[in-house]
Amino acid sequence: MPDTIFVLNGPNLNLLGTREPEIYGAETLDDNAGQLEDRARELDLAIDMRQSNHEGHLVDWLHEAQASGAKAVLLNAGAFTHTSIALHDAIKGIKTPVIEVHLSNPHKRESFRHTSFVGQAAKGTVAGFGALSYVLALEAASRI
Repeated sequence: MPDTIFVLNGPNLNLLGTREPEIYGAETLDDNAGQLEDRARELDLAIDMRQSNHEGHLVDWLHEAQASGAKAVLLNAGAFTHTSIALHDAIKGIKTPVIEVHLSNPHKRESFRHTSFVGQAAKGTVAGFGALSYVLALEAASRI
């Protein structure tokens, strides 16, 4: 049975493909999931992809990732990246490695996006490559 990678997506990522495509691209979250699943099969990994607009769900899923023995978590926390001490603490509280993922490069955007509480706790960050950011993070997770 292949190792599982949790792919957790935060607020407004359900709107991918229609929300500010000039920033986030035209691909939907389902499109991203398909690309990840294809690459995961090649790497002999399984993907458990989820999305929520609620911070507590993301915290619960981080805990679940550890409890279930997931190999790693790819986390695109959306706007919670810049506000959530709860996610920071949840990442610090589990042993499962977490890789922060962003479609855009937060450092090329508004100054309030330059601080990442998620990134301060994560093993690493992949950002700025659109949907490819997820695939690159999956590659990194496969080697942890």
